[in-house]
Amino acid sequence: MRMVEEGDRKLYPFRPYVCDGMKLDTSGLESTAPVFGIGNEFLSSGFQMTPSFQLPSATDFEGFQKEAIQMVKPAKGTTTLAFIFKHGVMVAADSRASMGGYISSQSVKKIIEINPYMLGTMAGGAADCQFWHRNLGIKCRLHELANKRRITVTGASKLLANILYSYRGMGLSVGTMIAGWDETGPGLYYVDSEGGRLKGMRFSVGSGSPYAYGVLDNGYRYDMTIEEAAELARRAIYHATFRDGASGGVASVYYVGSEGWKKLSGDDVGELHYKYYPVVPAASVEHEMVEVGAA
Repeated sequence: MRMVEEGDRKLYPFRPYVCDGMKLDTSGLESTAPVFGIGNEFLSSGFQMTPSFQLPSATDFEGFQKEAIQMVKPAKGTTTLAFIFKHGVMVAADSRASMGGYISSQSVKKIIEINPYMLGTMAGGAADCQFWHRNLGIKCRLHELANKRRITVTGASKLLANILYSYRGMGLSVGTMIAGWDETGPGLYYVDSEGGRLKGMRFSVGSGSPYAYGVLDNGYRYDMTIEEAAELARRAIYHATFRDGASGGVASVYYVGSEGWKKLSGDDVGELHYKYYPVVPAASVEHEMVEVGAA
């Protein structure tokens, strides 16, 4: 085979390549093809004209994502609660943000004002909850401008549930409560990242919710005054933060009534400890230790 020199490049005449007994169609190709520093052995080394690639299976997208390796999977925790009573809705939450055993913040605002008559709570991934609550606030405002009236609590919760359902299985972590007041009175809904939506009289969401539920179920009455309801919510948040390591910081309490929402209090749970936790006198502790030692 005669080599043709063109400047610094060495060109070999191009000839059809036979693969598996089939002659490739080389019509329209140039008569010569540049080969840099290699000879005819390049074509005879098993080179395939049609490369093959291994593509991931996309028939089960949700299963494919669940089986994928997640490099960072931090444990999340919080305590939020809300309940309906005679005069409206009481909403309360702690303020601790954690990532596994690491406490990243003690001043996170977990009760988000959607509009002057509606509140949302955060539980799950902080970024997911904050973004979708802001998004919900925008959609509620657009609804109000288009229809000349505020969106109902039922409509807002349904709107959020539909949005989250469209992202189902894509890794969102949202457990929120939508609480507010509309023309039908107080309303309370629980919405999660799978698109689930529940209506109820009282909810608690987060890692500290089992402890908060114990206090709520024991002290809840529908005919409570606003002061009694606020005290119950504050005490439930405190006891949850006392037993749950992922909850803590400040216990914030909001009230939603016919005139809109209002923040009633924001107390450090460290100060609430001396109010709600029964302090055992030192003499009693020493007496119990003596009795245990004698036994």
